[in-house]
Amino acid sequence: MRSDSPDLPDWNVSPSPPAGELEEALLAVDPVRAGRIIRDACAASSPVSCIEVLVIPVLEEIGRDWEQGRVALSQVYMSGRICEEIVNTMLPPGCPERTSQPKMAIAVLEDHHTLGKRILLAVLRAGGYEVTDYGSGVTVDGLVERVTRDGIEILLISTLMLPAALRAKEAIACIKETMPETRVIVGGAPFRFDPNLWRETGADAMGHSASDTLATIRAMAGAS
Repeated sequence: MRSDSPDLPDWNVSPSPPAGELEEALLAVDPVRAGRIIRDACAASSPVSCIEVLVIPVLEEIGRDWEQGRVALSQVYMSGRICEEIVNTMLPPGCPERTSQPKMAIAVLEDHHTLGKRILLAVLRAGGYEVTDYGSGVTVDGLVERVTRDGIEILLISTLMLPAALRAKEAIACIKETMPETRVIVGGAPFRFDPNLWRETGADAMGHSASDTLATIRAMAGAS
């Protein structure tokens, strides 16, 4: 949902938050300026409202710019990290305002390439979400055990190689058998090469990019 959506609820913040200024500061990797812009724009609102109408839309826009080749991947990552640190001062992990969130976790299945996960994790945390990081090299059995133990409601699975993507089908089937309400989002190179592969794994959605996954999670969290 974009910030200019006609269905956007009234969050008691300025109707025209300085999104352009924030995007400029983030792309310039200027955390001081970015922090000042966010704090000034959100002085009269709650942290959750501020994140919803300013931080998340800007991060989504930066993600779209990367997809169009207008910004570098490093800028996407640093924008997420800067916003993550600012958001954590406004809405610390464990804050009561986060308690209504679905329980979420992310894992790299059976390989150790973590760049995609690090970028996504930074963007999601910058969006105010608490996400448990299961790390990399996670096995199918280990993933199923952790998800079941932790009562995860939204699971993100990242893969780099096709064999790991195919193994995701086994993991998702086991998870859905015991926890059918758990929503699973998959992402990574194999799913971009084969646009139908995510459906074959039994996943609920595919994340094409960090911004795309953020929008998907916002929709899932809102419907939960």
